Amino acid sequence: MSDPTDSYAVTADELRQFIERYEQLEVEKKDVTEQQKELMAEAKGRGYDTRVMRKVIALRKRKPDEIAEEEAIMDMYKAALGMG
Repeated sequence: MSDPTDSYAVTADELRQFIERYEQLEVEKKDVTEQQKELMAEAKGRGYDTRVMRKVIALRKRKPDEIAEEEAIMDMYKAALGMG
């Protein structure tokens, strides 16, 4: 018969591995975020509008039909308010 503490030790080791992997990913995420900030600072230094760049990046993540629908609604709202 197996000792229940053996399965606990394996579970504890596995749990520790998951936690350590997660912590490593957090470090990597922080590094990537810092690199993104540096990239945007460089772009800004070269005269690019980083606020607009971020909007373009967000648009590129979306489906074209979602963008078109939102733009159509935006145009309708602007027309209703006499803005366009």
